[in-house]
Amino acid sequence: MIQASVLLIGAGGIGCGAALALAASGVARIGVLDDDRVDESNLQRQILHSDTSVGQLKTDSLAATLDRRFPGVRVDVHPERLTTENALRLFGAYDAIIDGSDNLGTKFLANDAAVLSGKPLVHAAAVGVIGHVLLVRPGGRPCYRCFFEELPPPDSDAPSCAEAGVLGPIPGAIGALAAREAILFLQDPRTDSTGVLFRYDSPPMTTRTIKFHANPECRVCGVAPGIGSLRPEAYSHNLKILECS
Repeated sequence: MIQASVLLIGAGGIGCGAALALAASGVARIGVLDDDRVDESNLQRQILHSDTSVGQLKTDSLAATLDRRFPGVRVDVHPERLTTENALRLFGAYDAIIDGSDNLGTKFLANDAAVLSGKPLVHAAAVGVIGHVLLVRPGGRPCYRCFFEELPPPDSDAPSCAEAGVLGPIPGAIGALAAREAILFLQDPRTDSTGVLFRYDSPPMTTRTIKFHANPECRVCGVAPGIGSLRPEAYSHNLKILECS
C-alpha cells in the first residue's frame, strides 16, 4: 500500500483511467471531485461507470466501483465543481492532484491553486486522437501557465470536445499515464519529469516530448508573481468544454 492521497479533478474518461491505475497500484486514499452525472453516451470511454449507473453522480458511481474492486482503498467523494472558493481547501487535504478536467478555465485554476498551495499537480488532457500529460512540481517553476501563458478568450476558435470527439481508449491511457507521474513523484520527489509536455498521437501511434523552461515573468510562479489569490473572474470567462473528460 502506498501511504499517500491523490485528488482527481474529474470522474470522466481520464479520471476513470487514473483512478483505476492509482487503486491498482495501492494508493491508500483517492479523492474524486466532479459535479456531473453519468451519461450513457460517454460510457465507451468512462470505464468505471456502467449502464446501471446512468443518472447517478459520477463521484458516487466511481467510488462504488472502486470499493467493489479495491476494498482496501479509501475513496472520498466531492460532488462539486472546482472553484476559487474550494480549491485551496481541497488541495490542502491531499498529497498530489491529477487534473482531468475538460475546460481551460478549470485547468488554469487547478494550476494556480496547486502552485499557491505547494502541491504537485499532473495535468492530463485528451481530444480527438491526441493526449497530453504535464507534471508541475510544488511551487511550479515551471508550471502549466509557463507553457500556455494566459487563458484564451471564450470566443477562441479551438474546437470543442463535441465537435472534435475523442477516440475511446485515449482518455483512459492518458489517465493511467497521469497516475504514473503522480505515483513516481510521491515515491521519490527527486524524480524530475517537469518542464516536459508529453504528447501521445494515435494514430500514428507516436509520442513526443516538448521541453520548456520556467518563465521568469509567469504570473503565478515567476520572479514577481502577480497572482497571490484566486479570483472567480480570472477563470470563469472560459469554461468551454474543449477537452474530453
